[in-house]
Amino acid sequence: MTNRFIALGAALLATTAITATSLSAETLRWTRAAEALTLDPHSQNEGPTTTLMHQIYNPLVARNMAGEMEPALATEWGPSEDNPNIWVFQIREGVTFHGGESFDASDVVFSLNRAMQEASNFKELLSGVVEVGATGDFTVEIETEGPNPLLPNNLTNIMMMDEGWSVENGAEDVQDFAAGEDTFAARNVNGTGPFILQSREADVQTVLTQNPEYWGMDLFPMDVTEVIFTPIQNPATRLAAFLGGEVDFVQDLPVQDLERVAAADGIGIGTGPQNRNIFFGLNVGADDLERDDVEGANPLADPRVREAMNIAINRDAIMQVVMRGQSDPTGAMLPPPVNGWTEDLEAYPAYDVEAAQALMEEAGYGDGFSIQLDCPNDRYVNDESICQAAVGMFAQIGITVNLSALPRAQHFPLIANGETDLYMLGWGVPTYDSEYVFNFLYHTRTDGRGSWNGTGFSNPAMDEMIVSLSSETDLEARDQTIADLWTMASAELIYLPIHHQVLNWGISDAWTTLVDADDQVKFQYFELN
Repeated sequence: MTNRFIALGAALLATTAITATSLSAETLRWTRAAEALTLDPHSQNEGPTTTLMHQIYNPLVARNMAGEMEPALATEWGPSEDNPNIWVFQIREGVTFHGGESFDASDVVFSLNRAMQEASNFKELLSGVVEVGATGDFTVEIETEGPNPLLPNNLTNIMMMDEGWSVENGAEDVQDFAAGEDTFAARNVNGTGPFILQSREADVQTVLTQNPEYWGMDLFPMDVTEVIFTPIQNPATRLAAFLGGEVDFVQDLPVQDLERVAAADGIGIGTGPQNRNIFFGLNVGADDLERDDVEGANPLADPRVREAMNIAINRDAIMQVVMRGQSDPTGAMLPPPVNGWTEDLEAYPAYDVEAAQALMEEAGYGDGFSIQLDCPNDRYVNDESICQAAVGMFAQIGITVNLSALPRAQHFPLIANGETDLYMLGWGVPTYDSEYVFNFLYHTRTDGRGSWNGTGFSNPAMDEMIVSLSSETDLEARDQTIADLWTMASAELIYLPIHHQVLNWGISDAWTTLVDADDQVKFQYFELN
């Protein structure tokens, strides 16, 4: 067993090349804790869902396994020479969908307009777009409210659908996942990607086979001809399947068992920094919380209570005991690879129960209060265990926490529908720019922005600054706006950062792959040894 880890560029990329035996040379058996929430590519902007979509669909612009942007369904792009508010994309010719339909500019226009619908979790990425139009069979122009230098960065996870197929099957509208809607596009796919969906039983097994007409067949190794995906939520069961040779590739290796995996023959471990923060969100906007025992007031609206909760979290203990050293405690709401990150933001407060109790007393909650903490139990590394640890920490300052741990399919709608007062969330930044964090998490919740802001927080001055980021071409001025926004955000403390998550992947020695900081596996890159 070999275990070779290479970190490329300031924690931007974790690369693991591992060598060793698989029962079937071309079939790759894959497992992770979480299943895709839906097959609608524009519904849920969520890691495991987007990962599965990347096997079946393609965006215009993609990130390779080194985190670099490269052509996908667009071969060239750049600002218009006539209008700085317009980006021009040249569309790849000769591409077909899995159903045999030809791909052209009309499909791009349809897909981007669809991704801007209210029910889409991707609409914030296109919030500055005024119009999308085709100026030829293979040319698309995207007009924005002002010059938008980072527009291509926002397109790497927005998948292209076939307009005719969508219309024929009544799939023009994005699935409203938070409302529990079931649609044709949530259960059926027709992409241009490297793999075709052969069968699927949600939460049981999904089988993908190589697309023989894939436009990138000669550009990637394409050694994987079949992917069998079996989600296994239970860590012990997932580990047993890997150690027993039942799966070849596993995400979410249990941190408590890494040494056991490292000592095993025929398999290897990949580890490295991840582009993801784990934190608690607080409902600061409600006049009165629904799931607490304080009548006529919202204790979380008091900044002293929020600060007390912040310093009551023992991040080092969570790292050492719960995460077995596999986390990076932080006070930042963005990971280091992201534009806008600074060392100062990274600092987190000292654990201080006595000072926290004094703040609670000062705020008028010396006798404490009770509240519900909503937590996923199948999304992040040891997510429920982190929440259980926090329950004990908050109890030390008089806050009695009722823990409700649910699968993420039930947890995420609580945030989307504003039905939680205190919740865990993890956040990656695929654009590698702070605008992504502010757009989704800090902007006032509107039709076009703030869809993951479950805190009720609203600051018009911050909103105006956030909107300006999409059209500011003076990068020095833009970076200053980002710095000012982080100063304001840190003072508000509507989120309590816990740590940056760490990647741990396992793979059979029969395969070589790359592990990127986004935890975004793409099977066209896998190579047989």
